Amino acid sequence: MALLDDVIDASGGMARWNSLSRFTLHLSVAGTLFSGAGHAGEFKDVTAEGATRTQSVRFTGITGGEYSGCFQPDAITIESLEGEVLRTWRNPSLAFPATSPPPLADELHLVFFCGVAIWNYLTNPFLLAHPDVVVEELVPWRENADTWRRLRAQFPSSLITLAPEQIFYFDENALQRRTDHDLFGIKVAHYSWAHDNFGGIVVPTLRRAQTLQPDGTVIAKPVLIDVEIFDALFE
Repeated sequence: MALLDDVIDASGGMARWNSLSRFTLHLSVAGTLFSGAGHAGEFKDVTAEGATRTQSVRFTGITGGEYSGCFQPDAITIESLEGEVLRTWRNPSLAFPATSPPPLADELHLVFFCGVAIWNYLTNPFLLAHPDVVVEELVPWRENADTWRRLRAQFPSSLITLAPEQIFYFDENALQRRTDHDLFGIKVAHYSWAHDNFGGIVVPTLRRAQTLQPDGTVIAKPVLIDVEIFDALFE
């Protein structure tokens, strides 16, 4: 697919991506989904270390630098900085219990959500070329004075994503600028910008998720998720 080829090339190329196995990030994650659940500063200035080919992310320095949290598809753990496992959630799911407080109130849920989100943020758009991901190009979208090309992606159940169907928007330079999908019963639009090149891989260093209305209008506030990547290393 021509658009997907352009997008992958703009992000560093598949050959470069396939030569990598790990990433390390210095980042902060915030937003009303976090503050509303009582975790306003849980993911401020943390380190995320993950694998590019398998879904795995370890966060060091959460909860004010006191703990680590590890995301893998079959288990979420919260650990001491020395590696002692303090809590475990086996076979996690984004379908959190309906009787619980806000979706991210439990720290295990928080680690799971951030693990899924950050891993997908870092592996897209390369993940869209996965043989089990179904991708189709949609008609272009007018965003203010710009025209963005779009891809609809349907992800298999074997990949844990924030939503099984998502729509990706790309600017005139084929860089990812927006992603729409369902989240916790509402529709959201993730905007991404301030792209930077880290060892040959181009990554948006700023992301912001806002509520999306049925007519496509984005509600500016509140900001549901706010991600800032300060540095990234791929190896």
